[in-house]
Amino acid sequence: MNLPNMLTLLRFLLIPVYAFVFWDGEVKLAFAILVAAGATDILDGYIARKRGQVTELGSMLDPLADKLMLITVVLSLLITGMIPWLAAAVFFLRDVGMIVGSLYFHLKGLKTVPANAWGKITTVLVYGAILMIVFDLPYAIPYLWVVITFSFVTSLLYIFSFRKLNELGLDQRKKRAHF
Repeated sequence: MNLPNMLTLLRFLLIPVYAFVFWDGEVKLAFAILVAAGATDILDGYIARKRGQVTELGSMLDPLADKLMLITVVLSLLITGMIPWLAAAVFFLRDVGMIVGSLYFHLKGLKTVPANAWGKITTVLVYGAILMIVFDLPYAIPYLWVVITFSFVTSLLYIFSFRKLNELGLDQRKKRAHF
């Protein structure tokens, strides 16, 4: 197991740590744990690309760790009444849909689209919304809705990229079959 994959596994381990700290009433410390998890995400991606250690396992586990952490965070914010249930439901719909869709397409042997700049921007915006909510800043919930809307736009961009990537692969397989 390479270092980037170990960092991704660390992010999985930080999920219950975040939950324990949050439910112990240390909401701001829990946010710091979320930020630490985000830092491992940045670091594992950087190391994987820099050292040529991008693996299929890492490409699948990395976004799963991110989604599970954010789902845990949103669930904790929902249960404590820090965000409205509708915002949480829409957020869950998107993220669970992405997890299930990625798993389905992977099992079908289709290529998945790696993280791109739009996804990274969305993640930064989500972290900003969580920061605003945790620190009870003005306009946190309206900003959350803007971020949720933006996340659906980026999801559509991923879907278009996915279709294009797999259509190219299908065209290449058809060409090879004719030879």
